Amino acid sequence: MTKKAVQQIMLGTVTKNEKQALETLKKIKEAGYDGIELNGFMIRPSSFMVRILTKAAGMPVGKGGNFEWKELMQQSKLECVSIHEDLGTIEREPETVIREAEKFGTDKVVITGMYRFDYSDRKAVEKLTKDLNHAGGILKEAGIQLLYHNHNCEFRKIEPGKTAYDLIIGETDPSCVNFELDSYWPAEAGVSAIALMKKLGERMRLYHINDRGSRITGPSMTPILKSDSMELGYGNMDLEELIRQALSVRTEAVILESHKNWVDASPVKSLQVSAEFLNQQIRQEENHE
Repeated sequence: MTKKAVQQIMLGTVTKNEKQALETLKKIKEAGYDGIELNGFMIRPSSFMVRILTKAAGMPVGKGGNFEWKELMQQSKLECVSIHEDLGTIEREPETVIREAEKFGTDKVVITGMYRFDYSDRKAVEKLTKDLNHAGGILKEAGIQLLYHNHNCEFRKIEPGKTAYDLIIGETDPSCVNFELDSYWPAEAGVSAIALMKKLGERMRLYHINDRGSRITGPSMTPILKSDSMELGYGNMDLEELIRQALSVRTEAVILESHKNWVDASPVKSLQVSAEFLNQQIRQEENHE
């Protein structure tokens, strides 16, 4: 059965202390989610630069670096479906990453993309694929899967008709590197998310879901509105088809990650609204099998 989870980055503003963090996690469980996808930089003390960058992006890290997250998740009856890490940490401290995954009972570590990296530089992307294969091989020996998470920058062309993501798929070893597809970002880049899902097939082990549309109503200053993250079912993405494809290849978890723009400015209310759609769609698909 496919699990439903929430990406921890949504929770920075509602995990200001351990009591609030536990209350938030319990609400996530009550909404029908099975787990959380953790971030290494949120379950350990993070650098000033990381805190500034995530806050500037509208997704603050919060103050959970010293919380007992394993205990909080046990109390709320949520499991850890995976942990996000950066490639540099995996390369420098593979034992630390392995121990952390084992501590939280997950066999999946996800790379969240590269910071200050030129995805139009073919040689750089080719080196990245070699680094991914190497890191994935190390984790594989410890029984851990390495997955790669995309944003929109991977869809820059390295040559006519070929994106960096195409190269990453083609040059990584499926025995030790697979994927967590985020369908929001190819849609934002003008790329077909369903075509990517079909290309990945069973290499898509996890699926990041979000919707995309505009919350603005009534007259506006311009006839052009800016699209942003939306609660599931309230935007214009064909999420029904995407969920159907994800379940058809036995994707292990569908993970909600919305990027601010939450209804009533509340990440908790937003994930509760999205849960109504997600629970219904997954139940329908599983009943059809």
